[in-house]
Amino acid sequence: MTHTIREKQKLINRVRRLRGQMEAVERMLEEEKGCAEVMQLIAGIRGAVNGLMAEVIEDHIHHHLAAPDITQADRNEAAGELVDVVRAYLK
Repeated sequence: MTHTIREKQKLINRVRRLRGQMEAVERMLEEEKGCAEVMQLIAGIRGAVNGLMAEVIEDHIHHHLAAPDITQADRNEAAGELVDVVRAYLK
């Protein structure tokens, strides 16, 4: 995905924040923090993952489906890839 190079630092920063949140969950579990606190953090992580996925999907659409210089064959392939990923993500 060549378009991720332009957004590389932004995407890496999101992943690093996610890593930090996951490490916080680990610490909370080790420290036997309350269930509600842990669940709240996990819910935040899920939202962050969804945001990351939405951003990558949006970039995929702009660069592989909506760009005017893309051939129909490439559009069809990109659409198929997107459908496969969305189906897997929503399982």
